[in-house]
Amino acid sequence: MASISSSDNDIIAIAITDSDQIGSETAIEEVSISTTQIETWDLPSILRYRRVKVQAHRSRLVEQSSYFHGMLNWSFSESRLDQISIEWDLEAFLNVLKCIYGCPIDITGDNFLAFYEGALYFGVKFLLEKCKTWFSEAASSIVIPQIPLDNLISIWNFGIKSGNDFLLESCGSYLAKNFMWAISRKSFVDIPYSLLVICIRHPHLTMESEMHLCDALLIWLDANTGDSDGLSSTETNYSSILKQIHLSLLPLWFTEGKRRSCHFSKLADESIISVFRLLKVPPTDSIHFLEDGDFKDTRIRLTEHSKTMNLSSCIQITSAMLLLSLLPSTYSTDSKLRKNIKQLLVKLESVDRYLNPVSHGLLPMLSFKAVEEVNISKCGRLHLQASIECFSMSFPSLKILKAAYLLDFNIKTLRLLVQKCPTIREVDLTLDTSPVISEQVSDNFVVTGDKPVAVDKSSIYKSHLMLSNITKLILEGRSELCDSDLLHISKFCIYLQHLNVKGCTGLTDVGISTLIQRQHVTLQSILVCYTSFGLNSVLALCSSSHGTDDTSAHFPESMAFNLQTLHIGGCKCVDETSLLKLLSQTRMLKSLCLGDTHLTDRTLYSLAGSSLEMLDVSNTMVSGAAVAHVVYGNPGLKCLRVKGCRNLCQRESNTGEGEISSYFCGELEMALGKTCRLEELSVGWGFSHFSIEALKAAITSLREITVSLGGSLGEGALIQLPTACPSLQSIVLQFQVISDDIIINIMETLRNLRVLALCYCFGDISILGFKFSMPNLRKLQLERVTPWLTNKDLVILIRSFPNLVELALLGCPHLNSDSQQIISHGWPGLVSIHLEECGEVTANGVSSLLKCVALEDLLLRHNGPGLQKSFICYAASKMPLLRKVSLDFCDASEGCFDVPPDDQKCSLRAVKLARCKSRECGLTLPFLEPRRKPVHKETLVLEWTGKNVIKKVAKERL
Repeated sequence: MASISSSDNDIIAIAITDSDQIGSETAIEEVSISTTQIETWDLPSILRYRRVKVQAHRSRLVEQSSYFHGMLNWSFSESRLDQISIEWDLEAFLNVLKCIYGCPIDITGDNFLAFYEGALYFGVKFLLEKCKTWFSEAASSIVIPQIPLDNLISIWNFGIKSGNDFLLESCGSYLAKNFMWAISRKSFVDIPYSLLVICIRHPHLTMESEMHLCDALLIWLDANTGDSDGLSSTETNYSSILKQIHLSLLPLWFTEGKRRSCHFSKLADESIISVFRLLKVPPTDSIHFLEDGDFKDTRIRLTEHSKTMNLSSCIQITSAMLLLSLLPSTYSTDSKLRKNIKQLLVKLESVDRYLNPVSHGLLPMLSFKAVEEVNISKCGRLHLQASIECFSMSFPSLKILKAAYLLDFNIKTLRLLVQKCPTIREVDLTLDTSPVISEQVSDNFVVTGDKPVAVDKSSIYKSHLMLSNITKLILEGRSELCDSDLLHISKFCIYLQHLNVKGCTGLTDVGISTLIQRQHVTLQSILVCYTSFGLNSVLALCSSSHGTDDTSAHFPESMAFNLQTLHIGGCKCVDETSLLKLLSQTRMLKSLCLGDTHLTDRTLYSLAGSSLEMLDVSNTMVSGAAVAHVVYGNPGLKCLRVKGCRNLCQRESNTGEGEISSYFCGELEMALGKTCRLEELSVGWGFSHFSIEALKAAITSLREITVSLGGSLGEGALIQLPTACPSLQSIVLQFQVISDDIIINIMETLRNLRVLALCYCFGDISILGFKFSMPNLRKLQLERVTPWLTNKDLVILIRSFPNLVELALLGCPHLNSDSQQIISHGWPGLVSIHLEECGEVTANGVSSLLKCVALEDLLLRHNGPGLQKSFICYAASKMPLLRKVSLDFCDASEGCFDVPPDDQKCSLRAVKLARCKSRECGLTLPFLEPRRKPVHKETLVLEWTGKNVIKKVAKERL
């Protein structure tokens, strides 16, 4: 600090009264301090006083503060006084004094406004510049936001009140760059309209997708406008902000779901029309279509601060739209460069692109160095190789690519991705898993295309391999994947830590074991449910890194020892001995799935380690004592799935009446209640109302519960459930006794419930239980529980659950063809519809349901024989995201269905066609004609893979 004169004439007392402490009964009256000890001030202690008297140097104040310069420089009567009084925020003023005396101060998002206002009022130029510098740096930062949204709003309001352009511009820039963070805050709806407008129009507006912008604006409008009826002119002006949305870039399911919004209904129509207009244009011709229109509405928003580009479910996106979004905006309308753009697109989408690599200098592609994640899932019209070329030129830091539900993404494409984007770390190529497992297929199945082949090193790609940095690879559901593909992956993905090949039925045990051996050092998570994972793979996991089979002394060197995730559910090739060998060597497991395997108590007791967070032993023969042993050893368990485990329940006979009762294993209940805080629980046999009471401490944080066959909660426990588990978001009840009181209690209490499934339950319930608004509910499944359901009841369900995206109804005989219009109008954003044995819903054909253009999963069975032969082809053309169709030949008006050819199937992945046969029922008497009813015979399944179409016939009704 600068030297300060200590003469008595230079000393002045400043009496500061804290405006917030006036009238406070807890504040101490007064304290005196001096600036000579300013560096040792204990602010927390000083701030307890209502009034603080500070001895300060007149010359220092005059020199550093224009406020005190004017007051103490013989211009006012106060200049002759030995003491002056100031009413101000005490902490803020003391910090202003510290700054005047050269002490270091720490500006944060919480105190910035107090410092800035103090510096401005008292005219402390140094502090004012320091505040401006800090706020400018905070506004331009791309790290975690430093200013809480509440404080930002206060700063904006102060800027408006004081006419401070610096604050207003900085607030707009800050909010625009941190928009994704802001919309997750509760105070987002408190943002002033003027600030929101500046943010939305700001060139640095940064978000993951157009959907996030639209959803945020609608939430803000709902909170800041009155009733939808009779909007005022101000509210109408508020709604005009929605015109800033690029309607052509919204996913169909989102737009349809928002169609009922009073603010968005007209814009939703425009968006749907725009999307389908784009869908009518072949991807290869889209550049010609785009050059005749307005690029702005189809331009993907990206800024230098963008970290994620999310185009998921935007089926309308093409390579041309992606490319134009990665060019400077001026180039998209420059006629001189359109020829170059077309040439580049042709080259990108050429079959000879591997022979003629694209020159990065052909066009001035923008570089977005902050982008680390891209999501193109369900973007079926994107040319993948062309997209990867674009990513390589514009996203040099790309780490995560999500490309789920894209059939065309194969191993050759993956290799190109690795070569073009060397920074990639995670790749998600998920497909729907096959609806048919091998045991369900009858002898007379037909397979078209290539069968899985054994490992043949001579068939592996022999060209130069570029090693990748991929650590996480998800190939779930890709049944076309064969052993040679897996071996090729193991050769260039040498750092693989997480591999998911669940449902990859084309892989053999030899192929899986070969990959495991190659990834022995790095692999930590392996998910191989419903594959041929067997003895060879177990041996590979248990072998030491030195290749010996003597693992008893080498546990730390075996892969099994270090595994954190092991999912082998449904792998029937693993016998009890192999399971015992594998589980006895695990020590670090956090997630373990053994459902539908040959798991026994002896095997489960061998499980070592104490880090389990998820355990799935569904549909196995383990006992409650064995599961309790694991629970005691893993106090961090959060998810337990024991549905279908008959041996969990203990039986007790009542000798007096000869009855036998079953109850959940008391030892398991005790273990869970003492050690765990569960978030997910799936139970069945033996689970009862006593279990709820015993598990009270363990289920207070429960988010998902499933009670299935063999469980019996009873009305008392079900009434108690919402109170015992106040955080529940998903409830699935199967074969339970339910009543209106139970439903009403769930609806009234669990306001954040997202999934409600009532399947084959007993008891009398009516529509009364569903007359409660639950806007957060997303999935409703009612199977064999609402036989009374009518069209009027459907309307009530729509009012209560306006935001459903999945609907399943089974056994509602009173519904008719009018039900289609009610469903499609009330829930236009549905992505899944299952209607079975629902009266005459399809007796007159299907027209209204096809208005749910965002559908991905459609099941219509035994609802009336009105389905045309061409229904599948027609539905696929009307619903571009449709992946799964399940029908019954009983509903075919002409007795059969046409299967769409490859060039007309759009997004179709699986078609299931059930066939029935007649069977006599009731008594057979010679004078009566026997009654016959249809029963299931078989299911024809067609699956499209990236290579071919597979046809199978299964005995089960899939």
